[in-house]
Amino acid sequence: MNLLFIHGSGGSRESWHYQLRAFPDARAVNLPGHPEGEPCTSIAECVEWLRDQLAEGERKDLALAGHSLGGAVALQYALSYPDELAAIILIGSGARLRVHPQYLEQLEAALEAGSDVDEALNVGYELVDPKLAEVLQRRRAENGAAVTLADLRACDRFDVMDRVGEIRIPMLAVCGSDDIMTPPKYSLYLADAMPDARVTIIPSGTHMVFAEQPDAVNRAILEFLSELGSEASGPR
Repeated sequence: MNLLFIHGSGGSRESWHYQLRAFPDARAVNLPGHPEGEPCTSIAECVEWLRDQLAEGERKDLALAGHSLGGAVALQYALSYPDELAAIILIGSGARLRVHPQYLEQLEAALEAGSDVDEALNVGYELVDPKLAEVLQRRRAENGAAVTLADLRACDRFDVMDRVGEIRIPMLAVCGSDDIMTPPKYSLYLADAMPDARVTIIPSGTHMVFAEQPDAVNRAILEFLSELGSEASGPR
C-alpha cells in the first residue's frame, strides 16, 4: 500500500518525522506555499494539486494520512476520487473545521505587523521533543503568517458533514483526548457517520498528538493497515 502523509495548517512534511521513520516506504508532501509556490485557497484546490503530483501508478492502493487540514484533504479526495484510495487516516481532523474568528484576527494582525506566527497562534509544542519542536517552529516561520492564514481560511470553509456517509473506504480517526482544536467529538462523529470507520483516542494527547506520542499513533496506524492486509513496514 502507498502511504502518503499530508501536514496541517502552516505545517510541513517535517511534522511527520516519527511516522516517516516508522514507515520507511511512506512519504510526505509539502503543500503549495510551504514554503514554495502560492498556497491553495480551498481544500478542493489542495486535492487537485495533490492528485497532479501523484504518478499514475501511485493512484492505486493509496492510503492518505492527514493532520487537521491534511485530514480534510484526505476526506475531500475520498469524495472526489473514491476509486483511487484504499483507505484514509485522519489525525486531529474532522468533517467540518471551523476556525475561531480570534485565530484569524490574530493572524491578520500578525501579517500586518510582520510578527511571529507562533506568537499569534500560541502554537503548543510543549509536549513535543525540543529538537523536533525547533524544526517545526522554524519551518512554520519560513512558511509565514500569510500561508498559515490561507490554510486556516480554507479549513474554516470546509464542511462535508452531510457527505461523509458517502465514503465507503476504510477510515481511521486518531485524536488526542485533550485536543481542543479538533476535539474527540469530531472523530466520533465520523465513526457514526461513515460505514467503515474506527476511532483511536490517545490519552493526554493534544492537537499535535502524532509528534507528542508517536509510538501510540504509529501503533494505531500499523494495526489499521494490518487489518487491511497492507504490506506497509511497521514501526522500527
